[in-house]
Amino acid sequence: MGTVVSLLNHKGGVGKTTSAINIGAGLVELGKRVLLIDLDPQANLTISLGIPRQRSTIYEALRGESELTPYTHRQNLDIVTSSLDLSGAEMELINEAGREFILRELIGQVADDYDYILIDCPPSLGLLTLNALTSSRYVLIPLQTEFLAVQGLAKIKQVIDKVKFRLNKQVEMAGVIATMYDSRRVLNRDVVDTIHKYFGDMVFKTYIRDNVALAEAPAQRKDIFEYSPKSSGAQDYLDLSREFLARVENGATPSVATQREQEA
Repeated sequence: MGTVVSLLNHKGGVGKTTSAINIGAGLVELGKRVLLIDLDPQANLTISLGIPRQRSTIYEALRGESELTPYTHRQNLDIVTSSLDLSGAEMELINEAGREFILRELIGQVADDYDYILIDCPPSLGLLTLNALTSSRYVLIPLQTEFLAVQGLAKIKQVIDKVKFRLNKQVEMAGVIATMYDSRRVLNRDVVDTIHKYFGDMVFKTYIRDNVALAEAPAQRKDIFEYSPKSSGAQDYLDLSREFLARVENGATPSVATQREQEA
């Protein structure tokens, strides 16, 4: 059965969708079968890969109007697409019994077809994100190495802990991903130091460097390995994918190390 991983940050613009696409593609490069689920009403993942509007998206599946219907983007990489209609899903599902577990039931129908299922969460902590967390074994937190991106880290951890306590005993953090990193910038280095103080060894050793090819790839409707396989962006996401696999497949997922973060 496929391992379900949510990419979560309630702040937008931190590289969450870029990471979902390129970690997924990186896992494919490493021989895994991957499903990406676009759970964001902005449908940025769907748009970034140039997938046309599908009759059955994640919205129709959540409403019970269809099964989960993956679209094959390329070999071993399938996508469950999103659309703007998803923006109304939280209000429409609010009175549904077991509304926190709808996505988990849908994923169960296709989980055996994949090694990894990555969920690109919306930039919020509402019902859609709650569905993702109740479905997931692991959570990845992409974090832009800028001052404002650090704000709210304790809130994210608090939400994950509450879901673990009340709804999904299996969910745990797999790590924090430093994105848009430039070692020449003092601010970037300071922010990385700060997140190390909060999360210790949970921060991946691989930093995603600021790389123009990562910004250009969505315009060409490609992942970084299709668009520029020799770029630093491709190298970083492949290294990150390897590091992620080492953590989750070897049982080497570190715990959050510092007392300060635990108290937060």
